[in-house]
Amino acid sequence: MKTRNIAMAGAMALTIAACSTNPITGKAQLNAVPNSQLFPTAFTQYDQFLKENKVITGTKEAAMVTSVGQKIKAAAEKYLASLGHSDYLAGYEWEYKLVQSDEVNAWCMPGGKIVVYSGILPITKDEAGLATVLGHEVAHALLNHGGQRMTAEMAQQLGAAGLQVATQGKSETTQAILQQAYGVGATYGAVLPFSRSHESEADKVGLTLMAVAGYNPDKAIEFWQRMSAKAGGSSTPELLSTHPSDATRIANITNEIPQAKANAAKLGVKY
Repeated sequence: MKTRNIAMAGAMALTIAACSTNPITGKAQLNAVPNSQLFPTAFTQYDQFLKENKVITGTKEAAMVTSVGQKIKAAAEKYLASLGHSDYLAGYEWEYKLVQSDEVNAWCMPGGKIVVYSGILPITKDEAGLATVLGHEVAHALLNHGGQRMTAEMAQQLGAAGLQVATQGKSETTQAILQQAYGVGATYGAVLPFSRSHESEADKVGLTLMAVAGYNPDKAIEFWQRMSAKAGGSSTPELLSTHPSDATRIANITNEIPQAKANAAKLGVKY
């Protein structure tokens, strides 16, 4: 009982200490790992990844990744300044690298370190398509999704520890079943929906960033339609995926485009 109380107290302390408000969404968020700790670790991992993979330089594609990335970065700075939160970007070190890989993907480390795989370029096709991807990835960084996911995992571990204490005295088989049930419930009941929520949130903010950067957010729909066609309808069912289904994503983006254009219009960018 005492250990379980400690675990519960630890979870409560984690929640209280980690609560903050994101200046873009205005929503409270949990982040138990401060940027001062998170960013240096992410930067080190990013540098290690670049050493172990082929970075493409000196091509028009690599130049486009850098150019579009810088425009999205400038849009983020402009947008946050309009919200009165220029200081929010302290510690961010934006970097965009094109890496040789057939994988259709791009990702962003906390603090603004971004990789675009060459395999996604035939689907982005042009600057607007690439701006859709980079706007989405930069949005992940601005929304501090990496820190939030780490916090969620820490909370999940505390919960699992509490369950282990609660089942002491039960048979090993019973404990194993309960632990497995907790793991499945936590994964499909919390972790994956939490990730889908992040993806949808990054889509929304990414639309505004690409719009402020001068790219028509209507082009985002065309990009995701091409992504859907590439998948050929073989994507993982939405319930078991960390990403929304293609149909859900396209519908959500369509609904969010007017707001993205309105946000850009306030900063003098119109379509």
